[in-house]
Amino acid sequence: MVEMADAGDGLYRRGFAGDTFNTAWYARRLLPRDWRVGYASAIGKDAVSVEMKAFFEEQGIETAALREVEDRTVGLYMISLDNGERSFSYWRSQSAAKTLADDPAWLTDTLSGQDILYFSGITLAILTPAARRRLCDAIMSARAGGAMVAFDTNLRPRLWEDKATMQDGMLLGASVADVVLPSFDEETQLFGDTTPGDTIKRYRNCGARVVAVKNGNADLTLWDADGTRTLQTTQVTDVIDTTAAGDSFGAGFMAGLATGQSCDQAAHSAMSLAAQVIQSRGALVPSLFEEGTA
Repeated sequence: MVEMADAGDGLYRRGFAGDTFNTAWYARRLLPRDWRVGYASAIGKDAVSVEMKAFFEEQGIETAALREVEDRTVGLYMISLDNGERSFSYWRSQSAAKTLADDPAWLTDTLSGQDILYFSGITLAILTPAARRRLCDAIMSARAGGAMVAFDTNLRPRLWEDKATMQDGMLLGASVADVVLPSFDEETQLFGDTTPGDTIKRYRNCGARVVAVKNGNADLTLWDADGTRTLQTTQVTDVIDTTAAGDSFGAGFMAGLATGQSCDQAAHSAMSLAAQVIQSRGALVPSLFEEGTA
């Protein structure tokens, strides 16, 4: 999507971002250069869509799986900040991404043969109920073919039809995932969870093999085949912008697993990255990967 980020003094800085793209962007920088990172979605054929595709390619993200749709464009969102906490305003009515699952054959072919797939609650929220099912069917097919699937629940209530549909969507997404990455405050809001253990139990019952429950500055709760444990989060006192906190965490966690780290090691890597990201403005922080920086 086009991102309009608060730059201070009533000004906004335009860029390209969005939850799963942010994760792909960070993953590209964390993984070996000879590993492929691609992005599957739909864009328009207008000038801003062409510009966005070029930006993806400049960032090292493959675009072969970007389907071009006539008479559509890309979505736009604006970030408003209040003491580092963000709120979003969206314009998506003509977004081509809403047609992501309109061609089931293309979708299944695009996802098959991949090593890792990553999607989010926002991916599901912008689709129709039937399209959500088609997407999850294609993901399940890829998973059966050997892909590791990660699902970041990433709750955006305004994008869903109603609370019950949102609950069903979260459970549907989790049912096709190996790794589920929920945020405890969102799970409390949606399901009434009182402890991270409630969250873990629900997604275990959906079939997840790994659940990492993020909880802001509080400890991370991690569950896998070795059981449940808590990991101390990386503390940050100077929070500037939390826009990509969860997105960068997801990239760090999945990149860690992909490169042979244990779940605990991957979680610590992910928390460290997210802690650095939220101390800068905007979703994408190139300065973190410049020579001489972390």
